[in-house]
Amino acid sequence: MYTVGFYTLGCKVSLYETEAVREKFESYGFVTADFDGVCDVYVINTCTVTAESDAKSRKYIRRAIRRNPDAVVIVLGCYSQRAPEEVAAIDGVSAVIGTQNKLSAVDIANKLLAERKREPECLVTPLSGAPFEPMCVKSASRTRAYVKIEDGCECKCTYCAIASARGPVRSKPRAEVIEEVEGLYGNGTLEVVLTGIETGSYGADLDENYRLGDLLSELSERGSCKRVRLGSMAPELLSESFIDKVASLPILVPHFHVSMQSGSDRVLAAMRRRYNSGQALKNIDKIRERIPGCMITADLMVGFPGESEEDFLATLDFVRRARLLDAHVFAYSRREGTPAAEYGGQIPESVKRDRSARLIAEKNRVRDELLSEVVREGRALSCIFESREGEVYTAHSDSYIEVRVTSDEELSGKLIDVIPERAENGIIYGKLAK
Repeated sequence: MYTVGFYTLGCKVSLYETEAVREKFESYGFVTADFDGVCDVYVINTCTVTAESDAKSRKYIRRAIRRNPDAVVIVLGCYSQRAPEEVAAIDGVSAVIGTQNKLSAVDIANKLLAERKREPECLVTPLSGAPFEPMCVKSASRTRAYVKIEDGCECKCTYCAIASARGPVRSKPRAEVIEEVEGLYGNGTLEVVLTGIETGSYGADLDENYRLGDLLSELSERGSCKRVRLGSMAPELLSESFIDKVASLPILVPHFHVSMQSGSDRVLAAMRRRYNSGQALKNIDKIRERIPGCMITADLMVGFPGESEEDFLATLDFVRRARLLDAHVFAYSRREGTPAAEYGGQIPESVKRDRSARLIAEKNRVRDELLSEVVREGRALSCIFESREGEVYTAHSDSYIEVRVTSDEELSGKLIDVIPERAENGIIYGKLAK
């Protein structure tokens, strides 16, 4: 009975894939163990969205090797897809897979455990023409579970290395999505997050005229789950027709995460994004009109090559006008092989740090204004309780507000309404509704 430890870097898609790989290992008799302990097998699911992600991937690969130099160390994911030779060159790596055929990790582990080979196997395959890899997660350890419905991206943004690491858009067949969602719901999962590299492109590669809005409508009509949340969406895909189609669906939560990147139209054009700030704001206004109480979160980048102070101020203005609940703020990272890496006007790191701090401060100010409004309104928030520390329970509302309640009742894993009482540091504190 062998032990296996997992470490995941990156996005919700990577978290889902690691969970699917873990279930496959356990179905073969492996026992999941602490990654920081001594394991027979280590699986590291890597990320390559920034140079820091690459460095962290190498760090955790080497950490596993130090823990047990005799272990089978399998590396998969985006970094290994983009730089398989770099990964294979790390002394102690046993096999490199990439972003396709990830479920083969368990067969590779069994083979290497039997052979005890020292020479690394590089099994990374080209992504051109690759199918959607069949994966299914049957149970979730928490009340929220991810379901990957799409892989790949064809945006070709000038700063991004993910398109080369993930390949073209591929969608999971509708019947398989429905079966997985209903299986998770049957096993107690209250909320399912439909995710992908470009979630809104679901169905673009399928022969039938069936897109993300149709999938959400079918899940709702079938009562496939309690709540559905969407992964990151490109602003242009949150179109008026899409919002009109899904606005009244009872299972869809009132929250969208927008992959915005910048509020400057000049920077968006240089990034080769397929929208401008006006279009994004128009779509956000439509969302709020059709879905009252809906909250918007976003990804925002600072320091893209050539970004002027005026461009940065346009991003600050977007945060105010879009009234964001929160934003993931990150600095541009030069990625080898992308057009932006060769652009002039590379921004100094000190300027990136300054702009990041200013943007975080502004998005926190806007967030606090929003949460104060929520408290004043006093409307009950529908919350799923996820964790506890003593008698303080933490939950997320359907609109993705972090909520805390003090209670001597057992609340973990329950869906309960909370009356907001005060907001502090981005968190609403409240009491259970009677």
